[in-house]
Amino acid sequence: MDIIVGGGRFGLKAAEYLISQGRDFILLDSNPNCEVAKKLGIKVYDAGAEKLAEIAERVSPEWIFPTASVHVVAEAVKDYFEPWNEAIDFILSGVPSRLIVSVGKGGIILSYNRDKTCIENCVSPEICPVTKIKRPCPMSEIIRFAYPEAMVLISHQIAPGLGAIRGFDFLETVRRAKEKEKVVLATACDCHAVITALKRKRI
Repeated sequence: MDIIVGGGRFGLKAAEYLISQGRDFILLDSNPNCEVAKKLGIKVYDAGAEKLAEIAERVSPEWIFPTASVHVVAEAVKDYFEPWNEAIDFILSGVPSRLIVSVGKGGIILSYNRDKTCIENCVSPEICPVTKIKRPCPMSEIIRFAYPEAMVLISHQIAPGLGAIRGFDFLETVRRAKEKEKVVLATACDCHAVITALKRKRI
């Protein structure tokens, strides 16, 4: 059993891949008429990433495909936390500026291909087919250098242009994050990453 979060363009790609592999999956999207539902006629669970942990606890997915335009692990714990903006400046001091796509609201987006569009179905070669620059290390190593205590979920390439995180890793990260007063969460493939810094809400 797998879970797809988001029923848009990339959710459709994930769904078509899983169907081709004969794998069972659940699709989460707050829009019951999302692209996947319309094109494939698949039942959509009316839920966003904020419900992912609850659903994943029930079904124990092998893979989670985070295709929605949100940082799914941060969304899964957002009821407990608020942005920890002070941590962002510290993290940025350890990240090469040429990797920074955007910064704001406790989050950072990084990419080795910052200024251009990635090619379709990229297999993430060591030399980027767009920039023609050799990747010096996986993006997860950049994050761990900038903030060694970060909890980094690795997005594994399941098929060209399609990544997923392990369900067990997601659930373990959510569990550990909920125990902390302050936490930096990241999800990274070899080429791109999203980082979210959070601190416990004060009542």
